[in-house]
Amino acid sequence: MKHAILGAGAVGGMIGAALAHEGHHVTVLVRPESLARHPSQLCLERPSGKIEAPIRLDTKLSTDVDVLWITVKAHQLVPALKAIPSHGPRIATIVPLLNGMEHVKLLRSRFDYDRVVPATISVESERLAPGRVVQRSSFVRLALSATGEHKLESVAARLRQAGFSCEFQVNEKTMLWSKLAFLAPFALSGTASDKDKQGIFDDPPWRGRLECAVGEACAVAAADGAAVDREKILATLESLPAAMRTSMQKDVSAGRMPELDAIGGPIIRAGRQHGLDVPTTRELVARIEERLNKRFPQDTSPVCISKKTR
Repeated sequence: MKHAILGAGAVGGMIGAALAHEGHHVTVLVRPESLARHPSQLCLERPSGKIEAPIRLDTKLSTDVDVLWITVKAHQLVPALKAIPSHGPRIATIVPLLNGMEHVKLLRSRFDYDRVVPATISVESERLAPGRVVQRSSFVRLALSATGEHKLESVAARLRQAGFSCEFQVNEKTMLWSKLAFLAPFALSGTASDKDKQGIFDDPPWRGRLECAVGEACAVAAADGAAVDREKILATLESLPAAMRTSMQKDVSAGRMPELDAIGGPIIRAGRQHGLDVPTTRELVARIEERLNKRFPQDTSPVCISKKTR
């Protein structure tokens, strides 16, 4: 099968390397200014060993593909889509692996509704250099909407051979909220406190904030029609590796723009829509905004969720 990866970061590099290593044809779409320094192969370092696989590079989608994987940061989505011509090559299926929820509506408004198969991925991975990704967690959990099962089952089978856990889920809303209700409290608490997982759990006030944020996210998810389990999420968080940090925390520490609006924003906005206050989530977002406003000039600050949602 032929795949294109829009987003040559940690998740895109990991997906591309796994598929290419399994014998699929993979094209990685990169920005024109990055093309010269991106290697024509992907290297993925995993707990089980290292794999390397050849790929094709391009700056725009120029050939028909069976699957387009969209793995850019949420705030990069709109400009990144310029690499996908409106009347260009045929794309059979589009699988977005962005954090948050609101990107699904945007993509389905641009492409045919049925071609977009929402999905979530849970993994700790990091891009060390162009074409080189390290998977730090022992797991890679991929969940895909059951609307794409007949088109993607063979792809899922290949990814399972590559060590991924892959499942198709009937309820898209539950699938997306389950990821967000787990990710957002951990990402917001870790970034606001600048603590790793164990640091949060060893600090009673910060553990309390984390648990409150999980409760708020679950309450909003339930009001939105999703079935999420607060106790299961808390148990999963407690089982995470002690030194684990989220990509949001790493981005802020490195001075990169984080996905604060995509991760914290949906909970605040959906809460307002359903008449639910989420004070802990708002507090954590405000703390992170304060950190960012010290790092970025005020007039170019990348996030202002508290202003958007008042």
